[in-house]
Amino acid sequence: MSISAADVKALRDRTGAGMMDCKKALNEANGDMDAAIEILRKKGQKVSEKRADREANQGIIVTHINEEGNKAVALALNCETDFVARNDEFIQAANNFAKLAFEKNITDSEAIKNESLNGKTVAEYLKELVGKIGEKIEISRIELIDSDGSILSYIHPGNQLAVLVEFDGKLEDEEIGKNVAMQVAAMNPIAVTKDDVDSSVVEKELEIAKQQLLNEGKPEHIAEKASQGKLRRFYEERVLLNQKYVKDSGLTVKQYLEQNGAPNVVTFKRLQLGETA
Repeated sequence: MSISAADVKALRDRTGAGMMDCKKALNEANGDMDAAIEILRKKGQKVSEKRADREANQGIIVTHINEEGNKAVALALNCETDFVARNDEFIQAANNFAKLAFEKNITDSEAIKNESLNGKTVAEYLKELVGKIGEKIEISRIELIDSDGSILSYIHPGNQLAVLVEFDGKLEDEEIGKNVAMQVAAMNPIAVTKDDVDSSVVEKELEIAKQQLLNEGKPEHIAEKASQGKLRRFYEERVLLNQKYVKDSGLTVKQYLEQNGAPNVVTFKRLQLGETA
C-alpha cells in the first residue's frame, strides 16, 4: 500500500525515529500506526541486544534537589560517545530519569526500569532511545539522600562528576557547602570520619605499612608502632574531615567548617563516569 508523507511525519513526531525507519515500519505494518510503533520498538530492542557487549563509558551525571534543600538525587546515564552525551534528547532523558528516581525514592538502576514514565516503562523508554540514537545507553548508578538537615549538590563542569553532601543542620552559607563538595570531588575521600572507615580497610593499611617497614629492615616492634603513624597519614589523605582543605592547606576540612560555624558533614555521595559505587 501507499504510505503518505503525512503518516511518516506523524510517526516520526510520535517516536522521534528517522524518516526512512518510520516509512519502512509503516510499510511493514500496512499503515497501522500502533503496529508501526511496535515494530520500531522491536528494532530498538534488536539494537540494544546487538550493542549489549559494547562499552558505555561516556555520558552525563545529573542531579535533582528539592526547594527545601533536604532531598536530592544524582543519576548517571551512560552512552558510548561524548557526541551522544551532548544530545538534547539524551540530556532530557537523564533529567527525566533523575526526577522519577527522586519522586519514587529509587536507588536501584535495575528497579527503575520497571517504573512508568510518560506512558511507558523506563526499560521501554531506554530501548526506544537506543533505537533512535544507535548506541548502548544505560542507567549505571543512582544515589539519593533524604535528610533532616540540608544537602548541597555540585556538578563539575562537563557533567561527568557530581557530588551530594549532607549536613546535619541548615547551611547559612551555601558557598561553604559548595567548597566541601568540591573537596570531595577533587580529593575523593572514602569516608567522612576515620570511624566510618571499614575495619577491613584499616587492617589492610596497617598490614601494608608494617610490611613496608619490615622490608626496610625495621625490627618487628618498631614496625608495629611506626605502622600506626602511617595509618594516621592514610586518614589525612582519605578521610574527608581529616584532609587538608584544598583552598587553605593550613586547615583541615573539619577546622574549616568549625571556623565558619557550619554544620557537620553527615555523609556524601560522589559519582564519576566509569567508576562504581
